[in-house]
Amino acid sequence: MRIEHIAMYVNDLDASKDFFVTFLGGVSNAGYYNEKTGFKSYFISFEDGARLEIMNKSNMIDDPKTLNRTGYAHIAFSVGSKEKVNEVTEKAREAGFEVISGPRTTGDGYYESCIVAIENNQIEITV
Repeated sequence: MRIEHIAMYVNDLDASKDFFVTFLGGVSNAGYYNEKTGFKSYFISFEDGARLEIMNKSNMIDDPKTLNRTGYAHIAFSVGSKEKVNEVTEKAREAGFEVISGPRTTGDGYYESCIVAIENNQIEITV
């Protein structure tokens, strides 16, 4: 079994798509729009076959998010090397995204950084 894709609702669909394409090398489809429901989405595909669906519709509830909460905690992206973790992290920092940890080697041996991006959701960049 494998996870086919992960989906997340966002307020700013285009900014979210641009983040995953610009910083993590994703490739976006042309998008989908349902005129009857107002639902819009993009599928972002990554080179190893993983896919992320980002979605939006007009009647969403956007509760405040804290990093320590139940449910979705983060999405981790493996970029292949420590050097690439450093590069992506610095590129995100320069673009104004908050880096909340790293790059560093964690107690359980991961080399990673964590970025608060996409509407206060945490993105982990790892080897």
